[in-house]
Amino acid sequence: MDIIAEYGTTFLVMAVVFGFYMTWGIGANDVANAMGTSVGSGAITVKQAIIIAAIFEFAGAFIAGGQVTKTIRKGIIDPSAIADNPELLVYGMLAALLAAAIWLMIASTKGWPVSTTHSIIGAIVGFTMAGISVDAVNWGKIGGIVASWLVSPMIGGTIALLLMLSIRKLILNTDNPFAQAKKWAPMYVFLVGFIVTLVTAFKGLKHLHLELTGPQAFVLAFVVGGVVALIGRAMVNKIPVDTTADKDYHFASVEKAFTPLMIFTACAMAFAHGSNDVANGIGPLAAVVSIINSGGEVAQKADTPIWILVLGGAGIVIGLATMGYKVMQTIGTKITELTPTRGYCATLAAATTVVLASKTGLPVSTTHIAVGAVMGVGLARGVGALDLRVIGNIVISWIVTLPAGGILAALFFFVFKGIFG
Repeated sequence: MDIIAEYGTTFLVMAVVFGFYMTWGIGANDVANAMGTSVGSGAITVKQAIIIAAIFEFAGAFIAGGQVTKTIRKGIIDPSAIADNPELLVYGMLAALLAAAIWLMIASTKGWPVSTTHSIIGAIVGFTMAGISVDAVNWGKIGGIVASWLVSPMIGGTIALLLMLSIRKLILNTDNPFAQAKKWAPMYVFLVGFIVTLVTAFKGLKHLHLELTGPQAFVLAFVVGGVVALIGRAMVNKIPVDTTADKDYHFASVEKAFTPLMIFTACAMAFAHGSNDVANGIGPLAAVVSIINSGGEVAQKADTPIWILVLGGAGIVIGLATMGYKVMQTIGTKITELTPTRGYCATLAAATTVVLASKTGLPVSTTHIAVGAVMGVGLARGVGALDLRVIGNIVISWIVTLPAGGILAALFFFVFKGIFG
């Protein structure tokens, strides 16, 4: 307790700096993955991706980012093991933030699409095992998170595959694909608005003290989905058929019709990513702030202050703008060839999976989901459409991330303990 009182301000400043550094890494790496499908399909430029992310990543973190934060902070380690030594949790959370941030910076400069969720969870488990005890880790919760790493890309891939098959049946394999694209486009845009609004309304607004009943959430989702569908229809109706391009590629005009839809799905993906992955950076920060503000009490539950959500959203946007371009092309161009229709399916599937996970409080990996969704789209054309070598390299980078985060965090934990203890 004396250490908390003596160094409280120092710990707070360190937590804010490390937390911002971590969210910068999330923007540089994970947001680049989230926006890669939109850029890789040619629907939007890198500059447009940064602008979309700036608005919707921030909105997702601010509006719907509160739920996952508690899982990262409270669920992975048992605070009762260190109730009499709260400074150990402070050292550990600072070490976890710094370790994960450094690993993300290394990966981003190399262009490796790694998981920020892996990074921070590996770091938290690493400092807990090294500095507290193996028993202090909630291995049941870790097991659930590990399972989500396998399940979430499968869900994302399945949704993407089904969406792609529906587009093939309703639009591509018809006598007049362009007319069918104009007919069905509003329904596909409606799905974007409906799904994101519904799941956000169900569970994402509690920290803003706005709680909706089930029927109210459905009505709101239908209204937002309807408005988005009307806007989408107006945008698609302005697109003329390109007979010259259709001679070279039969579906060229259809792909142009889906380009405006990709703008909506890019917004949805940015919102979904902000709602889920901001917790990776601000969860440990919120834990440190909670301990310092309570004078050393390790609370079982604490609200996330609004200023922390704002800090997290800002860090994510700056990270994408400064370093995100290096990772963006991996998801967007290297796994399989993307067009606006394929990119739409992959992005909507990934956004749906991320938002659902966010609202169940499970910290899934956006990287895993995005890769799974892109693979699902590729599988619609057969295994040959996938670059298995690239996928293999991505999986290896995922495996390395966990121990890298854990080892770095353990080292930093002992450094901080030596300095302040």
